[in-house]
Amino acid sequence: MRKFIFILFLQLIPVLLFSQQEKDTVVKGIITNVTVFEGDTIPYISLPVIYIYADKYRMSESERIAYDKLVRNVKKVYPYACLAGMKLREYNDILMKAPDKGERRRIMKKAEQEIKDQFGTELKQLTFSQGKILIKLLYRETGNTSYELVQELRGKFVAFFYQAFARLFGYNLKSTYDPEGEDRLIEIIVLQIQKGLI
Repeated sequence: MRKFIFILFLQLIPVLLFSQQEKDTVVKGIITNVTVFEGDTIPYISLPVIYIYADKYRMSESERIAYDKLVRNVKKVYPYACLAGMKLREYNDILMKAPDKGERRRIMKKAEQEIKDQFGTELKQLTFSQGKILIKLLYRETGNTSYELVQELRGKFVAFFYQAFARLFGYNLKSTYDPEGEDRLIEIIVLQIQKGLI
């Protein structure tokens, strides 16, 4: 019996030893990408883009009033431009599946009527400056001028007629969007809207 207890004791000794215990493999710090430059390993961290805007409180009174008016106008028409871009992509997918020109015309008439019913009265109430901003934002959202959109969807003659009619009232359907130049403030306002800052 002593022999049996001695053997059992020898078998239980390894249970009390901690030298075989696994070491903690949790890394303290940040796991990141690295790049090797001239034999040296350098951590590479991708940071989000940060925009620095001009302080609107350093503007003169007239500049601040004009900026606030531009913010109000962009906030009013930007949802329409986003919706137009979304609808255009949606209808382009549908039009690509249409078998012939007649079917495409019916789809476009239906889409035009749907947009008129949903937004006709609201769009008719836009001011002159809001209309100009909407034309620019349509270019920003779709990548095409309003003239090109009308030409693509309704034809060259209708696009020419709309452009001539728009020019009578001071609009230009061929105007583009320049986020680095004359439309810089509009771009700043749109980015602030997208981030929920205004």
